[in-house]
Amino acid sequence: MAKRVSVDRWMFTVTTILVFVGLVMIFSASAVMAKERFGSAYEFLLKQLVWAVAGLVVMMVAMKVDYKRLQHPALVFSLLGLTTLLLISVFFLDRAHGTHRWFHVGPISLQPSELAKPALILFLAWFLENKTKAMVMDDWRNTLIPAVAPTAVFLGLIVFQPDLGTAIACAGITACVLFIAGIRLRYFGYALAASLLPLYFLIFHVAYRKDRILAFLNPYADPKGFGFHIIQSLIAVATGGVTGLGLMEGKQKLFYLPEPHTDFIFAVTAEELGLVGALAVIILFAIFLWRGTRAALRTQDNFGRFLAVGITSMIVLQAFINISVVLGLMPTKGIPLPFVSYGGSSLFVTLMCVGVLLNITKQAE
Repeated sequence: MAKRVSVDRWMFTVTTILVFVGLVMIFSASAVMAKERFGSAYEFLLKQLVWAVAGLVVMMVAMKVDYKRLQHPALVFSLLGLTTLLLISVFFLDRAHGTHRWFHVGPISLQPSELAKPALILFLAWFLENKTKAMVMDDWRNTLIPAVAPTAVFLGLIVFQPDLGTAIACAGITACVLFIAGIRLRYFGYALAASLLPLYFLIFHVAYRKDRILAFLNPYADPKGFGFHIIQSLIAVATGGVTGLGLMEGKQKLFYLPEPHTDFIFAVTAEELGLVGALAVIILFAIFLWRGTRAALRTQDNFGRFLAVGITSMIVLQAFINISVVLGLMPTKGIPLPFVSYGGSSLFVTLMCVGVLLNITKQAE
């Protein structure tokens, strides 16, 4: 029986701080735009606040529920089935921003692809835990292929929404869990080789993705076209200097930087809070990585270990991609900054997963 310990206060505190920072920066980044579009500067803040409160409540509940209760085939396959159904259903709805990604229920928008990440993590943790007990991790036919099959289905559905960024995040999460489970490195090489041709067609035969690659390589080749987004982001980061212009004092969010409250909220943070504020956010995610890794190492059962690795990698990988994009280190992708970017369903699902991770820390020895 695992020794009972208190919840990881470091992780709990970091999560709470990041949610608070997100609410503050969402208001700062969106107030002018919200006033212009909706007549109220608090439009985006209030919506995010509702999701944040709901997410923190579900996090507290998940924190108190034994994570081993998730280790039930009926729950695992029900979540996989529901997620698959939702991912298929969005194709029968009207497009939003040229994509099939959201369900709109009154004022509430839900993005099924956000549910795909915890669904994959739970399935992989359950499936691989059984395989590690049976010592058949090298059996590619009965272990590797069944393990990656749900990921392949989800990747296909998400790519056709289209949402290549989330698909890459799901693939990265799957790779992290498989690596910790002991899958041989050569299989990762095979997967990478097999993905090169599809990625080539998905990127270089789709105009806007090709433009993003060109913008990444040389944004100033077309500063008013495909390079506009990243140039405005870099201007925001550079303008902030060491201490920033001050909260609410940023200029790039004033209809220069597209999506300042979502994918590029880190650029607004760097402009208004400077290098100090930007580094503080990065340090908070580094602490989360440390505590998540610590929980995985201290957990006695493989199911909990795989869950901890999956949840930690889900959050930290997305943060790494988002910050890299803002700093011009990666091509633009539609990946939000966890806890901080505007997006209710993303915040709610992420906080729910953190609740499970916190419960794992309570039972880790």
